[in-house]
Amino acid sequence: MKILTMIFLGVSLLFGTVDINNADQTELSSINGIGAKKADAIIKYRSTNCFKSIDELANVKGIGAKTVEKNRANLTANGCK
Repeated sequence: MKILTMIFLGVSLLFGTVDINNADQTELSSINGIGAKKADAIIKYRSTNCFKSIDELANVKGIGAKTVEKNRANLTANGCK
């Protein structure tokens, strides 16, 4: 089952984007330079803050502007949950 999930996420990144306001830990971890800990930090941050733009991702501890820039084409910041 994990293999199918990873294949699905890989394909979705090729053809789609990750919504940083709504993605789960697995989807966030598929972003280049974001592992499980940083994905958890994103989820924790957005529990009290809504990302109004992709640039605000750099406000999360451990994520810098370079990470945001190299992933910009694969990210969106749609409405919060």
